[in-house]
Amino acid sequence: MANRREILKRRDAVRNIRKITRTMQLIATAQYQQAYKRASATKPYSEKLSQMVGNLTRASAGLDHPLMAVPERRDRSALVVISSARGLCGGYNSNVLHAAVDHLDAQAADGVETDIIAARKKAITFFDFVGRGLAERLPGVSDMPAFGEIEPLANRLMESFIAGEIGSAFVAYTHFYSTTRQRPALMQLLPLSFEAEEPGVGEATASPKAVEFEFSPAPEEILGQLLPSSVRMRLYQAFTESAVSEQMARMVAMTQATDAAEEKIKLLTREYNRARQTAITMELLDIVGGAAALG
Repeated sequence: MANRREILKRRDAVRNIRKITRTMQLIATAQYQQAYKRASATKPYSEKLSQMVGNLTRASAGLDHPLMAVPERRDRSALVVISSARGLCGGYNSNVLHAAVDHLDAQAADGVETDIIAARKKAITFFDFVGRGLAERLPGVSDMPAFGEIEPLANRLMESFIAGEIGSAFVAYTHFYSTTRQRPALMQLLPLSFEAEEPGVGEATASPKAVEFEFSPAPEEILGQLLPSSVRMRLYQAFTESAVSEQMARMVAMTQATDAAEEKIKLLTREYNRARQTAITMELLDIVGGAAALG
């Protein structure tokens, strides 16, 4: 059994760790609330924009827009991987990176070469470590990015797609469903598709009934402005949902670390008490033995 001084040192060290994890838990909770409000605020706009574009595409059957057209070139694609800039968030990064690697392997098996765009430090470090070349590095994307940070990336992807340099674009991110459920997801950004998606932040309600619209100007002209906006908004929404999921994962991880530290403190306290009682017992035995010898 370790001596009492060593046990006390270990307990003090664990208490210091608990203070750190508890503080990080509180910070993650506050940042989660901010990120959740941010993502919830943009979700209705994103959903309504997709609904409007869906109505327009149905109203203008046969419209051939470059962002929705099936590309002639299918041997090259792009993948945006959204990770975190820091660790201590459980399996958040490993899950999304695993999903990205699975997609890359599937694309390679189909003969598709993929340009990887890594957002934030953890994704960049991972792909450098495994030896996969990166087409673009985005280490400076903030934890709660503004729309202006994401818009240039969306514009570059659309330009490459329209120019025929890539035949598709995907985003690997963490989709936020609820406080108890976040899952890595792979979203097809280009060519645009408006199939029904599972509700995310805000838990969208059932789809509204189909309504007949009269458009002015023509649907083609409106789509020319809305489709690029839809691409930008989808990419931005992926970043905001990833931010919510990251803070939720970090909050859970720090809560578990704090609980584990508290359990360790209890164990060390019991171990210290046993060591102290053993020392007292040994001292009493020495006194009794000495007294008996003198008698």
